[in-house]
Amino acid sequence: MPIRLAAILAVWSSVAFAAAPQALHVYDGKPPAAGRIQVSDVEAPKTLDGDVVEIAGQAKAPDSVVTLSKSGKSRGDDALTLRFRQARQATLSVQSGQPVDLRPYLAEGVLAFDVNVQALSAGGIAFKLRCGDDCERSVPYLVPGRELAGKGWRHLVFSLRCFYRDGDDFSAVTRPFAVDGSGSGQVSIANVTYQMRGAPNASCPDYKTVAVTPDKLNESWSINWWTKRHEDKLAEARQLGKNAQIVFIGDSITHAWEKEGLPVWRRVYQPLGALDQGFSGDRTENVLWRLLHGEVDGLDPKVAVLMFGTNNTGHRQEDPRTTAAGIQRNIDELRKRLPHTRILLLAIFPRGEKPDDKLRRINEQVNAIIAGFADERTVFFANINQAFLQADGTLSTDIMPDLLHPNERGYEIWAEAMAPALKKLLSAADR
Repeated sequence: MPIRLAAILAVWSSVAFAAAPQALHVYDGKPPAAGRIQVSDVEAPKTLDGDVVEIAGQAKAPDSVVTLSKSGKSRGDDALTLRFRQARQATLSVQSGQPVDLRPYLAEGVLAFDVNVQALSAGGIAFKLRCGDDCERSVPYLVPGRELAGKGWRHLVFSLRCFYRDGDDFSAVTRPFAVDGSGSGQVSIANVTYQMRGAPNASCPDYKTVAVTPDKLNESWSINWWTKRHEDKLAEARQLGKNAQIVFIGDSITHAWEKEGLPVWRRVYQPLGALDQGFSGDRTENVLWRLLHGEVDGLDPKVAVLMFGTNNTGHRQEDPRTTAAGIQRNIDELRKRLPHTRILLLAIFPRGEKPDDKLRRINEQVNAIIAGFADERTVFFANINQAFLQADGTLSTDIMPDLLHPNERGYEIWAEAMAPALKKLLSAADR
């Protein structure tokens, strides 16, 4: 642990240790005093008042069915079971009646609970807590969760530091525990406690390095196609070889040049032998994994267009500095593997309707950092975001229907706004 953080946590612990219980019970068959148990999917949450509550027939997720029920571990009603089918984000959450001060548990404390994964072959889970309006921390558990499926009850112990980032305020936590489920699955939870000291038996990513640590995209909705797409892109790259003049590298916004943007792609970029290497959901570490596993090997394009990072923001509310570090790491890898290619780094596109949208503001902070990555020799930066926005800074659903992904008109705007910078780089490569 960094010395500064350790010192801060030690001070907090010394002040609050005497008053804080050695074990803080979050759920032991019932929620904290005046608290409640809730379940949600994409719409408003429902409270578990009886033995079972179900969410189904939602306008935004008509095929999703989510059920939360009381169940048993040591007795008939001391556990909770979350069942979810075709869910985007099914959440079992424990809401505390009064804000909980978790600072005394930060220095050496743990979050411990019992879990029984009954089914998860088509789903994923994550464990979360909410530490404020703009503070939600999550530990993904899809891969180890699937390994636990069908093995009965297991006791998990996480260091509380798995959920903490520098600057977080844990003094008044109102949702001290939650389980997210996506896809389809069933998981039960019991005996959720915070303990002043403990020995973790479960690991978590280091939030300071996850963006630069290469990894596949392990989400319930991606795990069945992501590796296959990578293999297909390797074959496509081999077929194009050095005939590819432009390579687009990114996330779902780049991926959809093959969908919503296809008419524009065929007209503007296909004649140049362009290659689309966008993967829906990718964060910086997933793009890096693909580069390290050969996606640009054998290519020698004139220009590589890079635009990604919004999933670091959307899925992790990540510190802009670590997202920027992930982008820089990918640039470094590209320069090593494509030494003759000019890199056109685009600002992360706007998201959210209003200029003050929380996630858009994070992306803008990333953009302010990555603009400095341009050296005007091999790396060039372009911010075309204003082309997507109205005069007052709002983003229209006429361009991005979900306020994140462009429609065909959005891809027209992208191509038009980027054209001057791209033409300049292509022309320079011909000299």
